Amino acid sequence: MSSTATPRSTMRSVSMPTEHGGWGLTLEPGLLGLLIEPSIAGLLLALAAFGLFLVRTPLELALVDRWRRRRLDRTAMAERVAAGEAAILVVLVAGAALLADGNRWWVPVLVAAPLVGVQLAYDVRSRRRRLVPELTGAIAIAGVVAAIVLAGGGSSALAAATWLLLAGRAVTSIPHVRAQIARTHDRAWSPRLLLATDAAAVGLGVTAALIDRRLIAGVVALVALVAFQWVRRHQPVAPVKIIGISQMVLGLVVVVWAAGGVLAG
Repeated sequence: MSSTATPRSTMRSVSMPTEHGGWGLTLEPGLLGLLIEPSIAGLLLALAAFGLFLVRTPLELALVDRWRRRRLDRTAMAERVAAGEAAILVVLVAGAALLADGNRWWVPVLVAAPLVGVQLAYDVRSRRRRLVPELTGAIAIAGVVAAIVLAGGGSSALAAATWLLLAGRAVTSIPHVRAQIARTHDRAWSPRLLLATDAAAVGLGVTAALIDRRLIAGVVALVALVAFQWVRRHQPVAPVKIIGISQMVLGLVVVVWAAGGVLAG
């Protein structure tokens, strides 16, 4: 059998993200925003966030090849896929701009832009697996919930509070998953780092509740997530697939509790 990659396999490699945990972290902000402030503009922003997640893979490959001054079989395909997805992204954002309730939704986008820049800088040097780009990218994408809330006419306080809540979810979960995967491979991991990120996550959650008390239920869910992860670290490590599924379920619980608290309040 030939070892040469087929066009189909090459297309998949340049178009499909490999970070399984990124799917949940990308979808959660859109879901929470639409649950508490539904709007067509918000839906377009949620789709744009998903498009940004997708375009990262071909864009990274194209930029890495340019950075290393090489042209591989995948390079042209990655450039075409990135260009096509970027065009769709522009259309979605333009549609959101036309339908949004005012222009305030641009504020979280502009605040998140430097974080995306940090992530992209690591991507270009093939260092996307480091903790810093994973955290900055997740915190940036969490800002989509704030943009959706504002686009739907929600308050600035609610927008900021929901962003902080989901940022806390990312800050505790990403280091935890990295540590669990390290355990599966018998690699070293830092309990002190996890203690610090757990404390930071709780701090972000408490701040969110102080800004908007309706998010107390979401903060309770976030604290429960932190506690669950702490318990898991002192038990036999689960298979990677189970780790991923449990994180998606826990993230959904935080979103549902947060949305329920806001809608009930």
